[in-house]
Amino acid sequence: MTDLEENQQRPPSRSARKRAAQAVEELAHKLSELPPATFSALPLTPHLRKEAEAVRAIRSHGARKRQVKHLAGLLREEPEQQEEVLAFLGGVSERQLQKQQEFHLLETLRDRLCHEEDHTAALEECVRRFPSLDERRTRQLAQSARTHGDKQAARALFRLLRQAMEEDGGTQPET
Repeated sequence: MTDLEENQQRPPSRSARKRAAQAVEELAHKLSELPPATFSALPLTPHLRKEAEAVRAIRSHGARKRQVKHLAGLLREEPEQQEEVLAFLGGVSERQLQKQQEFHLLETLRDRLCHEEDHTAALEECVRRFPSLDERRTRQLAQSARTHGDKQAARALFRLLRQAMEEDGGTQPET
């Protein structure tokens, strides 16, 4: 028997088992901390959902910690459920990251529109990225925010950019 075959036949080390158990416990803790809308969309079996709701209802630190460990134990018994939950949470974090990136893009474009030196190039970029953007209204709001320091106009400009992005189906790559 070669060393490779021996390693494949050995059970996981104690440290590896502890790391795996810790990962499942962290997953159980994440489940207990999710916002209600995300939690309700989780792909959980009725039994696991009931246990996770019990964890979410507990406010006492010690009892909550104990209940999280119990939920982790139940999750370890159902590895396919773990995979579904991990895949779901991965998709949620990707969507959150995409929304955050879009938000930062809109903030940057708004700030550039409101900045004296860069507003013409920023307006051209906005029109190129978002074909449905009302250019006249954008120009008016940017002018007001730029010359008068009008914060209300800057917020309205951001809302206008966000609306145009949603109508155009997200961000368009810069050409």
